[in-house]
Amino acid sequence: MSVLRTIDLRGRDVSAEELVSLVPRAAHDVKSAMDVVEPIIADVRLRGLEAVRDASMRFDNIVPDQVRVPHTALTAALEGLDSEIREALEESIRRVRSFHEATVPPDVCVDIAPGAQVQYRWVPVRRVGLYVPGGLAVYPSSVVMNVVAAQAAGVSCIAVVSPPRVEAGGLPDETIMATCALLGVDEVYAVGGAQAIAMLTFGVVYENGTACVPVDVITGPGNRFVAAAKRAVQGIVGIDAEAGPTEVAVIADKSADSLLVAADLVSQAEHDPLAGAVLITDSESFAHAVISDVEVAATHTRHSARVREALEGKQSGVVIVDDMNACIEVADAYAPEHLEVITENATDVAMRIRNAGAIFVGPTSPVSLGDYIAGSNHVLPTGGTARFTSGLGTTAFLKAMPIVNYSPAALDAVADHIVTLAEAENLPAHGEAIRARGGSERPA
Repeated sequence: MSVLRTIDLRGRDVSAEELVSLVPRAAHDVKSAMDVVEPIIADVRLRGLEAVRDASMRFDNIVPDQVRVPHTALTAALEGLDSEIREALEESIRRVRSFHEATVPPDVCVDIAPGAQVQYRWVPVRRVGLYVPGGLAVYPSSVVMNVVAAQAAGVSCIAVVSPPRVEAGGLPDETIMATCALLGVDEVYAVGGAQAIAMLTFGVVYENGTACVPVDVITGPGNRFVAAAKRAVQGIVGIDAEAGPTEVAVIADKSADSLLVAADLVSQAEHDPLAGAVLITDSESFAHAVISDVEVAATHTRHSARVREALEGKQSGVVIVDDMNACIEVADAYAPEHLEVITENATDVAMRIRNAGAIFVGPTSPVSLGDYIAGSNHVLPTGGTARFTSGLGTTAFLKAMPIVNYSPAALDAVADHIVTLAEAENLPAHGEAIRARGGSERPA
């Protein structure tokens, strides 16, 4: 049996709604995880640090000596960081910062009428909590993506959480700690899972009597328990999204190199057994070539067992359609986290896509580029949520506040309209508040 299943939609008249159910998709049951995380969150809210410690022992098999990572450990991690890794991280930081600083939206000031001015001011939240995973793989790149976006937005207080590791004596991964130090973040906690989300939401008093102060916004990817915990606290704090298993879709035609497409599908499957890898093509012969190349690549890659499990799952496959228009329709129905377009006229095809977390155009712009150093953010919407939401950016840490400033004459010019509308809504005190400020109908 082929490592990738085939879904042949040629000659079928399939509606956009039907396509949603036909495209491969990972099962991501956040709801069932709520039964696990809600008691943890309630316990942390009630018992604070002791509950965090208990959950760490239960899920991570270790309780750190200090939940807050000592400054000396961060400094030592940076001093011991491999020089090539440091150089790569510094370049990633430079590029990500350059892009994100340019995407901070400008304040707007509009003169609605003479003396009537409305501003739109973007204000950063005061404090954020950034989650960095540490399960099957560790992601210093996620530190870069979360921290740099927050810093570019102007956030002044940043806390990072990442699971404690038994092999590190209860500290987070050394490269994660080194990356925090490289970015100037010295508030780092060796806490993962739902307990980390609860700690950031409600705060705890830790060892020396000071506290992890509650945050305003929590961002960053994690497993389904982290996603469930973020869902549970949403409304108490802001969140970016409920990240699910990672996924890539590749639109490719016969002009593409099947080896490159196979390599990109395998690279995404490497993340997680639930990762999705989907090829969408209008060429049956190309589909067979990719399937063959994927079989070879999956066999020889380092994490072969994990890759094969992901590729053989229902979340992965090859979708064959009649033409490029149909490829675009399938991609929009799938709304992938990552979308590669490797076709003739790839830029034109990419510009026709409505639903994707991020689009990578042409054979030399693979997802791996975006994961690390393209400059864009790799924290992206999964599970089809790219239909209605965007990836992590500076606006995740910004609030837009209108500022209204009317002169007496400008208010007087619309006073009668306000009174009329207030009466229509049976809110007469609204109109009286306008009359009290002057104008022809000011009460005696």
